Amino acid sequence: MSQALFTKERHIRYFLRCLKTFLPDLYTSNDSNRMLLAFFTVAGLDLLGVLESKTTREERQGYVEWIYHCQVPSGGFRGFTGTDFGVERRTQDNEAWDPANVPSTFFALVILLILGDDLSRVKRADCLRWLSKMQRTNGSFGEVLGPDDTVEGGGDLRFCCFAAGTRYLLRGRYSTGVEGIRDIDVDKLVTFIESCQAYEGGMAEGPYCEAHSGHTYCAISALTFLDRLSRDSDRVPLISPDSKQYESLVRWLVARQTTELGEEEDEEDFDEDGQVNGAAQDLTQSVEGLNLDGSIGKLPDLTPPSEESLRWAGFNGRCNKYADTCYSFWNGATLDLLGKISLVGAAGNRRYLLEKTQHLVGGFGKDAGEPPDLLHSYFAMVSLALQGEEGLDSVDPAICASYRTVQHLHTLPWWQDAR
Repeated sequence: MSQALFTKERHIRYFLRCLKTFLPDLYTSNDSNRMLLAFFTVAGLDLLGVLESKTTREERQGYVEWIYHCQVPSGGFRGFTGTDFGVERRTQDNEAWDPANVPSTFFALVILLILGDDLSRVKRADCLRWLSKMQRTNGSFGEVLGPDDTVEGGGDLRFCCFAAGTRYLLRGRYSTGVEGIRDIDVDKLVTFIESCQAYEGGMAEGPYCEAHSGHTYCAISALTFLDRLSRDSDRVPLISPDSKQYESLVRWLVARQTTELGEEEDEEDFDEDGQVNGAAQDLTQSVEGLNLDGSIGKLPDLTPPSEESLRWAGFNGRCNKYADTCYSFWNGATLDLLGKISLVGAAGNRRYLLEKTQHLVGGFGKDAGEPPDLLHSYFAMVSLALQGEEGLDSVDPAICASYRTVQHLHTLPWWQDAR
């Protein structure tokens, strides 16, 4: 079989189309998530190493100005400009109509860093004050502040991740310039995250829920952000090798790699009422003769996987699910954060992404045969970058952006002020 190829030039054209022309109408419902779409687009071109060569300085400055237009006067960033009704009209009574958004704030900061901005116009103190208000009593974080500073929106691990990431970006190693600003309750946040580990090892959106790879990444990314700024020698068990929590988490993540791609489905014989022919009769007969004695021996033999089918091995997000492009990132990046990226079947994952979901026009689809979209396109490239794919820059798995972006972050004053 021929070597799978990463079609870099097609991906460059795909991301440029997304940046400089109208997105397909299916994105209309995501209008309030423009900051996220902007992140995928700008970060995608940066990961491909062509952001500066394919955009002008004036264009990049225009993107910077748009992001600052999304900064809320009282701290944080909104998801798009559609809720901005003007500073002159903004009061304490109506500011909940135009709230800062926790995920959008994190993405706005990362985009600014990718574009080379020094964050000097970011209202750091106001943003950190606002961030501390977003924490609930159980340690989790919400999405927006409602009337009377009520915490509203989801409360799962996604918002914990973005809150911890925002704290990491703005507080820095030495908290220069924000020494008197109340910090979030780190211990409560860690306790909430730990409570989300499910019985099989993965992390769920909340306590006693089903483990999910996306929430697992968010949990470990949040703990990584907290650990990077911690001066405490006692590490959280979830990210501490040899602990039971760590070992069960790693086993669950590795078990998410699968050759079940969901490309073909068995056709059923349906009758005029939409029921599977013969199902009722078979069920009746089975119930009447329900007896386990000898039944095991009558089970059909399972056909072992062929060598051909084992060539493609993507990842799923939950037990008994098909592979999906984005989970190559959620699982692979989490294993990288845990120092276990070597456990990924890299060759199978690469072939799955490049031969099954890489699209002819550029970008990647959700699964085989699907059209490309920004989320799956970016996460596919990050997954490949973590495996050292030629043509892609190296990536920090926690910030989910190039190491060049992280290096720029660490040149800022609150990272450079040695003490």
